[in-house]
Amino acid sequence: MIGMIGTFVEKNLAYRASNGDVYYSVHNFPNYGKLSGKSLSDLRAGERVEIDSNKKDPLDFVLWKSAKPGEPFWESPWGRGRPGWHIECSAMSEQLLGVHFDIHGGGQDLQFPHHENEIAQSEGAHEHSFVNYWMHNGFVRVDNEKMSKSLGNFFTVREILQHYQPEVIRFFILRAQYRSPLNYSDQHLKDTKLALDRLYIALKEVKPVDTKIIDWSNFHAQKFKVAMDDDFNTPEAIAVLFELASDINKTGSKENAGLLKGLGNLLGLLQQNPQDYLQNEVVTNESNSLTQDEIGQLIQQRISARKEGRYSDADAIRKNLLEKGIILEDNPQGTTWRRS
Repeated sequence: MIGMIGTFVEKNLAYRASNGDVYYSVHNFPNYGKLSGKSLSDLRAGERVEIDSNKKDPLDFVLWKSAKPGEPFWESPWGRGRPGWHIECSAMSEQLLGVHFDIHGGGQDLQFPHHENEIAQSEGAHEHSFVNYWMHNGFVRVDNEKMSKSLGNFFTVREILQHYQPEVIRFFILRAQYRSPLNYSDQHLKDTKLALDRLYIALKEVKPVDTKIIDWSNFHAQKFKVAMDDDFNTPEAIAVLFELASDINKTGSKENAGLLKGLGNLLGLLQQNPQDYLQNEVVTNESNSLTQDEIGQLIQQRISARKEGRYSDADAIRKNLLEKGIILEDNPQGTTWRRS
């Protein structure tokens, strides 16, 4: 970080102010504002700009902050202090990824000023393009409110994993395009699980052919590719998966089942054994606490009751299991079950 700041000073891209802080001079970087698509005058007029009389320009940002008495500090050519938070990212990127890389991501709120400042730093230091593509994701919202600690609606993935399989959470995220807001609620996750169940049920009923290489000339595969090439339009891509599942349920096509699994793999989905997924112990309803052995015993009791003509007893067992989140499915091969 100190070396990069020194480079800016040598190139007249940075200056030391009267208060000892070192600032990046945005006026001396010709392309400042290209990421946000705004000119310097536009940015000065309307964006988040820290008012500081020590700056030559309101948009200039700190590279090295002079330490006040009692504050932590490091030694530098500009005195004791600490780096600004923008310079940390440019320095880490250079060390870990190199002076140029393909994709840089982050939240929409980081586009300006943080990512704009990263570009000014990295391209100012190396005099060539920093990254090829910027991907800014939408905010997570909880019941249509922005998730934040101050609102008390903050949660972690670790907490959600106590109630849902990781694949359900992945599927929930993929159902929204990455630039769109992601609205979290318990009902949305429940709906997501039911939707993913539909895809796995299609694969459970029809054994897929082994499709290691996807035939991109296939109509469904083409639609999937077009969607993903359109700025990672995962909602449209997932719609193709449901089209395949519907066709599998109607025709029993093993080829389409293989294609469904192959396309799902590109999104990190549908790679579990369908029966294992559908009978997974992680459930959303705390009353659903039956073990697989207990479920198997109740199914056998129901089978015996039906054979003996005790249909009311058999119906009572089915209802009892359903209340505990266990869905029975009768077919010519016998009875199978899955968790709701």
